[in-house]
Amino acid sequence: MRLKRGDEVKVIAGKDKGKTGTVRVAIPREDRVIVEGVNRVKKHQKGRPGVAQAGIVERENPLHVSNVMVVCPNCHNAVRVAIRRDERGHKIRYCRKCNESIERA
Repeated sequence: MRLKRGDEVKVIAGKDKGKTGTVRVAIPREDRVIVEGVNRVKKHQKGRPGVAQAGIVERENPLHVSNVMVVCPNCHNAVRVAIRRDERGHKIRYCRKCNESIERA
């Protein structure tokens, strides 16, 4: 999975197509991510004394990684991400359009 927490992504499929947001949680085992403000659903929650009040709670559901694309910080486009190694052998993610690194400092 080539997405990390903190990446800016754009939704390319589903009910929220076209929206952008930041990855809050990456779930690599399931190939899913939770994006801020995207794929919000209403959940009916049972009350628990001292813990949570009963009611309808709105929350973000996970999206499959195939339905989002990383927004390149350099060229500001939704792009595919590739991986190469630097001179020390560390993996670096880069934009396939502008060939610049996507890694955050």
